Parts: sequence; C-alpha cells; structure tokens
Amino acid sequence: MKQGIGELTELYLENGQTGGRLLCPPGLIPSAGQYLLAHDPASSALLPVPIFSAGSVPGGFLVAPLIPPTWRPGVSLSLRGPLGRGFSLLASARYVALVALGETAARLKPLLAIALGQGASVVLVSDLNLPELQPEVEIQPVAALAEVVKWADYLAIDLPRESLPGLREKLGPVGQARVRFEAQALVATPMPCGGIAECGVCAVTVRRGWKMACKDGPVFDLKELT
Repeated sequence: MKQGIGELTELYLENGQTGGRLLCPPGLIPSAGQYLLAHDPASSALLPVPIFSAGSVPGGFLVAPLIPPTWRPGVSLSLRGPLGRGFSLLASARYVALVALGETAARLKPLLAIALGQGASVVLVSDLNLPELQPEVEIQPVAALAEVVKWADYLAIDLPRESLPGLREKLGPVGQARVRFEAQALVATPMPCGGIAECGVCAVTVRRGWKMACKDGPVFDLKELT
C-alpha cells in the first residue's frame, strides 16, 4: 500500500453520474476491482472516499462514478492504496460474462481490455444506457443473464450489497446449483476506513458468517455469496 497525491484533471458523465480523469503515480493505479481512498484536504469532509478505476489513461486512470459533487478539475487529492481484493481474470478464459446490476458498469470496464486482449468473447449484461463500447462486446439485458452464464467460463458481477439476497434467482439454474466455473462479484458498499478501523460498516454476509468488503473484498468469490 502506498500514499501519494493525485490531480483530477477533468470530469465525464455516464448515465447522469459523474466520473473523472485522475493523474497519479503509477504505483497508485488500482487493478480491476481494487480501490483507493481519496480525500480532498481543502474540503470539510471528514472521511475519505473509495474510488475505483474505469480504465487506464496516460499518467493515471479514469475514476468510475460516483465521485463527490464538490470535486472539480484541478483539485489535488490525497490517495492511499491500492486496497482490497480485485478481480482475477484467468488467462485461459475464452467466454467472459460481465454483469452490472447497480447504477454503473464502469468498474467492470478494466476487465474488457484484459479479456479482449487475450482473445476472449465478451458479453456485458446490463439494463443501463451504456456508452459506446468496443464493437466486439455483445450487450445483453439482465433478463438474459440466466442464459448468458450457461456458456461463460468466467463471470464478473458488480452489484450493490442490498442486491445480494436476490442474486441466486437472477442467475437461474446455474445459481441454484451454485456456480461451478470461475465467478467473482464486486459488492458495492461504503468503505470509509479502508480496513484500518475494522468499523464493520462494510460487512457482507457470506455463507459462513460475514466478511468486510474493505479488506476481504470488495471482490468476492461468488460461491461465498450464493
């Protein structure tokens, strides 16, 4: 884990939500599913904000929505990380399914470049109004999820913590039998302490008790959650 300073250089909108472009030292760029804690020292905010990558850019990365409305281009942010457990897309995966069940698909975008780079077929499942993606990426609605997962050899899901109880039903027969291929889920939940205080705000119920998203996640093996 490292600390450093980053500069927010521009903002962008996706589905009415704001993300940004952040310049920072290369050692602070999070991998897919990992996060940084970012704080504006000039603000009155007491707690840092967890931020995720939506893809690499020269000198830094795109910050996935949502970022605080008080952040403006030119703001300098104190950064700590990368933190948590990210996605681990197998190099052998050839049929990749990415599923966005929350308010953004941006946190899954770093996996697109990895999957396409290794020659995999990719389907993005979402009911969001998605921005233009690579032409190789197939788009399917959430209603088709149960069919999509039948052919996938790697599945990555991004969903809010409150959606976990209904996840097995959305996966259809595959979910009822427990997923037998490589599958992971990023559970979106507040993570204010970044694993330092063990405050329990980010607690996620798993098959055997509970774990903290800030350090045991935010990416979990799907078999732990379903």
